[in-house]
Amino acid sequence: MANLFERKQRVAVLGGGPGGYEAALTAAQLGAEVTLVERVGIGGSAVLTDVVPSKSLIATAEAATSIASSGDVGVQFFARTDAGTPTRAEVAVNLRAVNQRLLRLARQQSEDMRSSLERAGVHLVQGDGRLDGPNRLVVSTDSSNGTDFDSVEADTVVISVGASPRVLDTARPDGERILTWTQLYNLKAVPEHLIVVGSGVTGAEFASAYRALGAQVTLISSRDQVLPGEDADAAHVIEQVFKRNGMQVLSKSRAASVEATADGVVATLSDGRKVEGSHCLMAVGSVPNTSGIGLEEAGVQLTKSGHIFVNRVARTSLPSVYAAGDCSNFLPLASVASMQGRTAIFHAMGEAVNPIELRNVASNIFTQPEIATVGWAEQQINDGLVQGVVYKLPLKSNARAKMQSVKDGFVKLFARTGSGTVIGGVVVAPRASELILPIAMAVEHGLTVDQIARAFAVYPSISGSITDAARAMHVVVQSTAPELDPGD
Repeated sequence: MANLFERKQRVAVLGGGPGGYEAALTAAQLGAEVTLVERVGIGGSAVLTDVVPSKSLIATAEAATSIASSGDVGVQFFARTDAGTPTRAEVAVNLRAVNQRLLRLARQQSEDMRSSLERAGVHLVQGDGRLDGPNRLVVSTDSSNGTDFDSVEADTVVISVGASPRVLDTARPDGERILTWTQLYNLKAVPEHLIVVGSGVTGAEFASAYRALGAQVTLISSRDQVLPGEDADAAHVIEQVFKRNGMQVLSKSRAASVEATADGVVATLSDGRKVEGSHCLMAVGSVPNTSGIGLEEAGVQLTKSGHIFVNRVARTSLPSVYAAGDCSNFLPLASVASMQGRTAIFHAMGEAVNPIELRNVASNIFTQPEIATVGWAEQQINDGLVQGVVYKLPLKSNARAKMQSVKDGFVKLFARTGSGTVIGGVVVAPRASELILPIAMAVEHGLTVDQIARAFAVYPSISGSITDAARAMHVVVQSTAPELDPGD
């Protein structure tokens, strides 16, 4: 007979982004008493101002590109003049309507997530929270009488407060001309000339999208090429596409300052050159929202950058406190945040748990074309960190790619020397985010290139390039296998 005096485990979650949402939902499903404290809205910045709206904007940009390039496959659009003669139609983008739509989608997603938590029995509190020791959150909420304070006692606390755009003193956003990526959705029209400072994932994605929407774009990159740290071949393809589409890419250039003028902006580079535009997007990274919420006072270890140090089950230096998402020192991806949230609760409540292996995480860059990666990188193989073989298959040899007039991209597989076990891969293609899954599954489950090659891919399909590459690697892997010592 169950102990009638046994109380439920209490879980408090600070932050309702992907990590906090998944932690709260999982805990409630496992029977815990759950309180989630969120300042703005369920879904956090990922849903309200980052992932959902930005990828919705990118979807619009892809639609504009499809229309503009339809002539490549024999489809032409014409309007007729008053005299009845045909004239080529122009692709027009109503950015006000686009932004209204994507913000509406973000709100709908936030409400759907809120409803899921409420149905699961999670107690939702809107307000600001801070950690007060290892087992308590102090919450401040606004009321008609001023600010009310309350405390939430918990056996387990999950911190998932996210991150915010980094702001430079020499280029402070004003929300009108100088913008962070959270402020872009206030624009009423496509910028005449958008300067993007920063060529990492965020900068590259927005530069790609706004060029497709019709803006003149100048991308300021402090490195040799865009997307530093990504697969070199993939980054090269994207930069070539950017330039071919009319984007100005300023490599090895650093923006010293950005100032708003009467009718635009001026970016001054470190070598004295000036770049004039109508608007400027600052995409120079993010900072974790960990300041002033009681972490250090409670004894939670932070990194030098202010991120919360966690292990592979999302546990912090305090046994009762876990952290998930962009505020932690793991990969800043929504998928990773969600997995951290679930993993934290499974571990805290004694469920079976698989520690997170970051090398198995698939990631995607939503440029046109997209870049998807998983597993070991080619540079790590070249550096000798792992023994591997690399095989690259350009998409121009793929029948479906030819049919769809896909001009750029490739599939690249990495396999362990000798055994042929798949240890990583890169896909550069339209919808690479969908195509990377079979490679991610191969990495996760230790499949070999021969096992992938035996799978039946649809013909014609772009995914067929994955099995084609795997089939070709059978010979490559075998020919590079190290000779065994007879004494082995």
